[in-house]
Amino acid sequence: MLVKKEYLSQPQSANCTQKIFVSLIEYQTLSVDTKNLLFLSRLQATLVWTDPELGWNRSVYPFDKVILPVDKVWTPELHITNGITTTMKHSSRDLLVHSNGTVQHSVIIKAEVNCDVNLFNYPFAGDECPVAIQTWAKEGCGTELVFGQLRNVDGSHGDWSTDKVKLKYVRSDRNYILVSLSIKVTNPFITLLLPSILIILADIVSFALPLGGGERNSFKVTLVLSFTMFLIILNNLLPGDGKCSPFIRIHFCVCLILLVVSMLFSLVATRLATEGRLLFCCYSENTGNKDGKEDEEVNADMSVNQLTGSEDNSQLLRKVVNFLEALDAKTLESDRNQMFADKVDKTFFWFYLIFGTIYFIAMTCVMVKYTCAVNHFHFWSEE
Repeated sequence: MLVKKEYLSQPQSANCTQKIFVSLIEYQTLSVDTKNLLFLSRLQATLVWTDPELGWNRSVYPFDKVILPVDKVWTPELHITNGITTTMKHSSRDLLVHSNGTVQHSVIIKAEVNCDVNLFNYPFAGDECPVAIQTWAKEGCGTELVFGQLRNVDGSHGDWSTDKVKLKYVRSDRNYILVSLSIKVTNPFITLLLPSILIILADIVSFALPLGGGERNSFKVTLVLSFTMFLIILNNLLPGDGKCSPFIRIHFCVCLILLVVSMLFSLVATRLATEGRLLFCCYSENTGNKDGKEDEEVNADMSVNQLTGSEDNSQLLRKVVNFLEALDAKTLESDRNQMFADKVDKTFFWFYLIFGTIYFIAMTCVMVKYTCAVNHFHFWSEE
């Protein structure tokens, strides 16, 4: 008899409004897409409403409950206001009807919600995003939701966890679940922050390598290239840009600048240790040729003297003394250049170490404590 009635429209009432009691909502966050600032939610809602047309007289039909096919009677439709995509399906093909017209049913809603998550503190990020539940209503007619209990189910998925959920009521057509999300620090810290910290630490320790020989310069160039490849690989893994852009992007930029500055200084310090000057000029090359010619002349004179004995011994000895004095002066100049370069190198090392330490402490404080405000209710009009 109830199936043949085919009541497929909303029950009519004097005030043109049908109240739907949502006795229980089981909420679950399935996944969080930090790249596109989206998160996927699953809600299973138990609905209770009254349809007088589905009631019967127990003196005629002595049954208190019956099961009806869900496609033969009217059921309310729920959707997520701020959801990009929302799908609702019945949890069962049947529903339960009481003799007084009370209907009990359960539906499952999956929604992809757009939420501009505050990622400024990433990977120490956490935020509260609304999931606005709405049903059909038009010019004072339609359905009105009355909420009961809310339960969070399995709040840990991937790198994010759902800490708690709360039901919030603004007015009859503006109800939402406030979902508190927080990121698990371990995985992004190991894959993002820790490599950058270790590379900077290796760059600081590389000052223990000597300036001569080129080992330090080649090592620092390798560090710069390695960090550049590291950024290229992580380009698609870093969270997306929003109003609160992740500070970790600035952190990577600063780390790359520190590595490049350290590499350039190492090259300059090597130049200081070798030549004692920063400017390139032609005098160093001419001086080297002149010294080479003097060496050749002294060696030639010594050879001629040994063979012929026609040269004056005193003149030969004078040239030998001049050669040795020039060699000693060159050695002293090289030692002075090396000492000056070592002094400059140590000064830069302490400056680099102090600046790097202060920066990492400040960066950690900003990531952990700074709060960036985001308006998550822009999908509602200002009325």
